[in-house]
Amino acid sequence: MQYLQFAFLTVLCWGTYGVCMHIGSSNMGDKENGRIMAFLWVGLAYFLTAVVAPLIILKLKGGNVAFWTFPTRGWQWSLIAGTLGALGALGVLLAFGKMPSPAYVPVIMSVIFAGAPIVNAIVSTTKEGNWPNVKWPFILGIAMAAVGGYLATKHAPKPLKPTVPAEVSKTE
Repeated sequence: MQYLQFAFLTVLCWGTYGVCMHIGSSNMGDKENGRIMAFLWVGLAYFLTAVVAPLIILKLKGGNVAFWTFPTRGWQWSLIAGTLGALGALGVLLAFGKMPSPAYVPVIMSVIFAGAPIVNAIVSTTKEGNWPNVKWPFILGIAMAAVGGYLATKHAPKPLKPTVPAEVSKTE
């Protein structure tokens, strides 16, 4: 069950992704272009992690690094997947730019992390033609993900409004 270890690694990374993206983008200084600059840095991280590192690993293993020798269908779908991931990252940053306060980071991420598995379940089941094999617990799981996303979004903790100390309000 080593796959669970890797799945939990992904949960940890993606679970902290939104918070780190918000901190990075909000500390870029330039409100108008800071989100796009943050996206550029995310792209650099993707490049280092997903381009440079695999090339080094393939080279060290003596593997094939000639892109053109791999099946077209494989690299095309992988490119589509990478584009979808990058567009998703851009969507997160654009959502952060429209939120009323940093307290909405959990709201945005709850929508994403509840909605994405629902979309994945529907698309995967449709792609594989597995709808005739769907049992009620699967539908219940999708519904529970939707309800969980709604509850986490609706009841995400909001910062308390700052209170004015009594001494200050008396002197004004």
